[in-house]
Amino acid sequence: MHQTDLWTLGDWLAWQSSLTPHRMEFGLERIAVVWSRLGPPTLGAPVIAVGGTNGKGSTVAYLEAIARAAGYHTGCYTSPHLLSYHERVRIDGTPATDRALCAAFSRVEQARGDTPLTVFEFGTLAALVLFVDAGPDLVILEVGLGGRLDAVNLIDADCAVVASIGHDHMALLGESLEAVAREKAGIFRADRPAIIGQRDAPAALRVAAQALGARVLQVGQELGCAAAPDGAGWIWSGADGERLALPIPAMRGSFQQHNAAAAIAALRALRGRLPVPVTAIRAGLARARLPGRFQVFPGAVTWILDVAHNREAAQVLAENLREFRCPGRVRAVFGVLADKEPEAVAAPLRSLVDTWYLTASADDRAMSAQCLGERLHGVLAGVHQELHQTFKAALDAALTASVAGDCLLVFGSFTTVGEALKCRGE
Repeated sequence: MHQTDLWTLGDWLAWQSSLTPHRMEFGLERIAVVWSRLGPPTLGAPVIAVGGTNGKGSTVAYLEAIARAAGYHTGCYTSPHLLSYHERVRIDGTPATDRALCAAFSRVEQARGDTPLTVFEFGTLAALVLFVDAGPDLVILEVGLGGRLDAVNLIDADCAVVASIGHDHMALLGESLEAVAREKAGIFRADRPAIIGQRDAPAALRVAAQALGARVLQVGQELGCAAAPDGAGWIWSGADGERLALPIPAMRGSFQQHNAAAAIAALRALRGRLPVPVTAIRAGLARARLPGRFQVFPGAVTWILDVAHNREAAQVLAENLREFRCPGRVRAVFGVLADKEPEAVAAPLRSLVDTWYLTASADDRAMSAQCLGERLHGVLAGVHQELHQTFKAALDAALTASVAGDCLLVFGSFTTVGEALKCRGE
């Protein structure tokens, strides 16, 4: 018996991390070599790739919910996770088991030989192996970071979506939104649909898609997304003149209609292989959920959890918080990763939060509470704030100070929101 046959999922993930101490190493050469050794020439199902800065997770959730409502079997790969690694690989909406993931990792390890792989590359290949075995009707792949050199771009997607372009990971992807857009556009393919879910996306995104020879469909241009005349629901319209009267998506925020519009356009582009009735679209919009995106837990003290960690996401969070209208005081537990710009994230929420509890999540990539306080000294000048070295201490302090009618907002990163969910016992 090989030693790895006895490894747990935790063993596998720890070992993978030890192989690539430099967490991010972009390029498709390594993963392409190992994929070729694993054998499957194709996934055997249509593939939709979803990239962008914000809105990726929501778009994936709509795609998965609508396809499942239409009776199709789905394979879905997303990242990062909130509570457990299993969330990253779903088949028919069900997270992969430890046993399945470990078996897939073993197959990847046997195939890689001496080819180095990052943790994300291991995970991507394991997901693809599981999808080949499961034989779903539709595979949905969320791009991890960037696009052109991201491991997911190993697969030539039948349709690709870029949900939005924003200020995040710019040190890696480029110093301007135009440069970021060009990197994100790398998931588009010639003669295949390229869906852009952002009305005001940088022009470079559309230009890059057209230069690749992709068939561009953009919300606000070829695709329509508008309020219904009677104020009930909204109207989606396609490039071919199709119009659909639809209910407001269950997920909060007016921007969700753009994400939903992009998802519908992607599925409509594949209708020759995967016809989806309008009833399934309506059902999917009502069923789609995504933890950690303005996730509300009502109670004497209402909890609001949001993974917003860049400027644009924080602006959307602020919009949602204004519409929510908390009857009492708003207390925010805020923690970010060290590579983020906390000033840009905190600024849109400054006037909406009464007390800030600045902290660090239990993540070795987290910005320390001390550093966070120093960075926000100017942004939060004159606003009550406290520094807490651990997330639990910050959460306890915020809850102790809260009274009935108050709102507890936890935001800033996936790990910060993940810790809140664990504290709630979710």
